Amino acid sequence: MRARDLENFQKLLLAKRRVLAGDVNGLEQAALHNSRQDASGDLSKVPLDMADIGSDNFEQEFALGLIETEQATIQEIDEALERIENKSFGKCIECGHPIPPTRLRVKPHAKYCIECKRREEKGLL
Repeated sequence: MRARDLENFQKLLLAKRRVLAGDVNGLEQAALHNSRQDASGDLSKVPLDMADIGSDNFEQEFALGLIETEQATIQEIDEALERIENKSFGKCIECGHPIPPTRLRVKPHAKYCIECKRREEKGLL
């Protein structure tokens, strides 16, 4: 892969990482520090309704799930940045074949070629 292409992918990955890191920080604040009482200004610590408790728990669990997913993507981006540094970016980590540029443009942190990704999804890797 050409140096200019690697530089463009590096910029793209860094920008995506910044966005995701900001999203994670915002979600963490919302999930871990804001409750229904905080949001409404309710000074009472006694829940008014069991449904409110359920809603609060669901929203917190949902936000924590999003955080986990985005943190995993950040990890994949960091690994892709390492592959750029060690000159292995754009090659499948399983078979070593080139990852098509069209795939990298859609998912710049892809580590598998399409065929190996299919095998990985089927649990064959």
